[in-house]
Amino acid sequence: MNLHTKIAVPYKRILVTCLPLLMLAMAASGGAATASFRAPAAVEDGQRDFDWEIGAWHTKVRVLADPLSESEDEWLQFEGTSVVRPLLDRRANVVELKVSGPNGRIEGLNLRLYEPQAMRWSLTFVNIRDGLLTPSVYGGFHDGVGEFYGDDQLRGRAITVRFLIFRQGPDKARFEQAYSDDGGQTWETNWIAVDNRIGNGG
Repeated sequence: MNLHTKIAVPYKRILVTCLPLLMLAMAASGGAATASFRAPAAVEDGQRDFDWEIGAWHTKVRVLADPLSESEDEWLQFEGTSVVRPLLDRRANVVELKVSGPNGRIEGLNLRLYEPQAMRWSLTFVNIRDGLLTPSVYGGFHDGVGEFYGDDQLRGRAITVRFLIFRQGPDKARFEQAYSDDGGQTWETNWIAVDNRIGNGG
């Protein structure tokens, strides 16, 4: 992510929430989403799973300053907007995230592409600060919850990345990113974004 901040923080991904950057299908009180909030049932292969998110959102982001470390947890706060735009007849979309806080700014793009042969989505974050793509996470929605996994590196060691999307109603969603350095046996959440649709209480 694009951070203009005084401290080095590994914000390579977003998920928007969508977060939003980071965003995406959620459940009431962070649990499993209800079927009424899923993508249209007529499309069963998943290529319209993100239709509900198209539009503008107000987002609040919390980022763990030093994930997978022995240091005491310090959460940094950011707030701003996340805008989701459809591409290629909604078989792809892009999230534009712009948030800021006492520790700086995060600006970036999250490109989501549907792979019809594999019936899965890839989510790839573009770091506006350096113009580089981060390794993608892959997956889809099951019972209304989005689960995406991929491989990356943190401070020179291999890690697994998990990105979750929960829809908490027609106009609210929650995005969580976590890292694992033991092959997915344990996870540490390092990114939490809560989005509210602008114009509907957002």
